[in-house]
Amino acid sequence: VQPQGSEEAKVFVHAVLKRSMPQMKDEAIQDMLTRKALVLEHYPRKKTKQKRKKVKGFTAKQRRELRLFEIEPEQQRYAIFLPLHELWKQYIRDLCHGLKPDAQPHMIQSKLLKADLHGAIVTVTKSKCPSYVGITGIILQEFKHVFKIITKEDKLKVVPKLNNVFSLEIDGFISYIYGSKFLLRASERSAKKFKLKGTIDL
Repeated sequence: VQPQGSEEAKVFVHAVLKRSMPQMKDEAIQDMLTRKALVLEHYPRKKTKQKRKKVKGFTAKQRRELRLFEIEPEQQRYAIFLPLHELWKQYIRDLCHGLKPDAQPHMIQSKLLKADLHGAIVTVTKSKCPSYVGITGIILQEFKHVFKIITKEDKLKVVPKLNNVFSLEIDGFISYIYGSKFLLRASERSAKKFKLKGTIDL
């Protein structure tokens, strides 16, 4: 590449400006070059945004077909889930700051309403269906409308929340869960605001 002299450079710059601004006269271009700096505009190319593909999970029908949430019969044993219950008790103690004797009951109650109940031992104390009364066991799964409970007799019971009252005991503190007011998934309960007072019925 041969270096250009000053005259060649002037001619080159003048030709570029003339081509870039054809509406301007030569005198005006010359005046711009001699009196002030000239900033050439640069138009960057627009970057096309790549659309991210959304990862779709399984539908409810696919989950049922794949039996993702079903507990195998050989796993339906009360003793297997006792360690889960011990973990749950420690989780509740940490959540309620130790469950001290001077703790306010309404504070503990409000925390239990939003707590994860997987591993809790519950008993059906009241029900519009008498056959449910007295069922006691560890909650293995919580869905929007039902609890799946494993009893000491190694029987998996599906107990609806609607029209049932459940009792839950930990470190001498007994709490009652009114299933009719509890028709939520576990993940939804953590964000819901519960009313501590109001009419309570089955």
